Amino acid sequence: MTGVSRRVFLGAGLAAGIGLGVGIPFALGARGSTSTGAVLPSLLPPVPAFAVPLPIPPVLSPVRRDAHADYYEITQAPAQVCLLPGLRTGIWGYNGIFPGPTLVSRRGRPAVVTHTNRLPVPTVVHLHGGRTPHTDDGYPVDFLYPDGPMPGMPGMGMPGGTRMVRRAYTYPMDQRAATLWYHDHRMDFTGPSVWRGLAGFHLVRDEEEDALGLPSGPRELPLMITDRSFDADGSLRYPSREPALREPGVTDAYMAGVLGDVMLVNGAPWPVATVEGAQYRLRILNACNARRLDLRLDPGAPLTQIGTDGGLLAAPLQHNHFELAPAQRLDVVVDFSAYRPGTIVTLVNDFGEGRMGEILRFAVGERAPDRFRLPGRLGTVEPLGPPSVTRTMHFASAGTDGWRINGAPFGVDTVAASPTFGSTEVWRLVSDFHHPVHLHLNPFQVLSRGLAGPGPFDAGWKDTIDLRPAEDAAIAVRFDGYRGKYVFHCHNLEHEDMAMMGNFVVT
Repeated sequence: MTGVSRRVFLGAGLAAGIGLGVGIPFALGARGSTSTGAVLPSLLPPVPAFAVPLPIPPVLSPVRRDAHADYYEITQAPAQVCLLPGLRTGIWGYNGIFPGPTLVSRRGRPAVVTHTNRLPVPTVVHLHGGRTPHTDDGYPVDFLYPDGPMPGMPGMGMPGGTRMVRRAYTYPMDQRAATLWYHDHRMDFTGPSVWRGLAGFHLVRDEEEDALGLPSGPRELPLMITDRSFDADGSLRYPSREPALREPGVTDAYMAGVLGDVMLVNGAPWPVATVEGAQYRLRILNACNARRLDLRLDPGAPLTQIGTDGGLLAAPLQHNHFELAPAQRLDVVVDFSAYRPGTIVTLVNDFGEGRMGEILRFAVGERAPDRFRLPGRLGTVEPLGPPSVTRTMHFASAGTDGWRINGAPFGVDTVAASPTFGSTEVWRLVSDFHHPVHLHLNPFQVLSRGLAGPGPFDAGWKDTIDLRPAEDAAIAVRFDGYRGKYVFHCHNLEHEDMAMMGNFVVT
């Protein structure tokens, strides 16, 4: 897409006339500059905190199974739901809910997920963290059109008219057990689509993980953390809905990233989870558009990390706090038996100011039988071989023209790298501001940050690295699994929508 047509997008999706010559705004937290972006204030009275129970997204059952795969049906549709007490909020939801239903798969057992689009716009489904053939990976212009009237969008390859399209995405699941998630990936509109609700969990299990006997059932909690802003009537507020921001010449802070002022967990504002005095597995996903998190428990207790984006670590790691950028996942075990019954434990965000400094609370109940014992070894994280190629990718602002990788905007015909199938490459990632860099298809290992080794939150297999301002980091990637064209991009969704994305083709 050209720079001109991206300005058309800004008029409809974010704002026209963006002036960034004076620098990119940051949200400031307790530890300084923590997120690239600006807070969009809600227009309703303060939402009560810790007044609703933690909801758990329902697990989707297959519509059928056979010898080859499990088959699922999902309908993308508008819905009115109760996110805030006493108010109804319009969302775009997978099966009309937010978060969408959770899918659970076994390693090596393919999942075929058929999506029907009943939204007013085209969509693209991406299984984030999935090792998926390029035909089913959710390439940004591989549109799933609505099954009803759609207004024409000249110049964007989206003609008007009526289309009836159902799309079956096939996921081989030839990968380690891990916390994956699925979300919209439509070019230039990922930010507003995910903000409206198009996101859900997809968990993968395998025998290696089963053998550990990790906390499960009610003691396994998937936690999708999102920040959102609301209008006075409870509707979601996003910059595309602000008429003043669409006037030419208005400086648009939100091009740097949209930060909400209401913290949601699984779609509920500052919820409360009732837990037993036992060990729990928390699968934490930062699904914010741009907000970074720094998590800890208050009163303090260790966050025992067992996994990350790409599944189990080689051995447990204990943290007093853990930084998590958009799209990253943290798999931890927390022992609530260390607290007295009746204790209220808060999951704190030290990168947040005011009410955004808290996320949810755990109300600890009586001690309960608990047979789980954390082993010293968890999974196999094999080192990667020597690289055949080293590449450098610069992630930087282009001022009023958006965001760039190596100075170039995203284009479907522009290829930034052509790795050979089966090869290992080292990519040097260089940043100006905060950029959570995500690679499709293959996980990677972090080798270094600056002149030092990996950071304290870089262990294991990753698919997203939290690239900090003015940082030079190195990652190692083995390009196997499938050939074809894939993308890598910044997962600050406003940066992604403003062209900070590139293609790589595995040959």
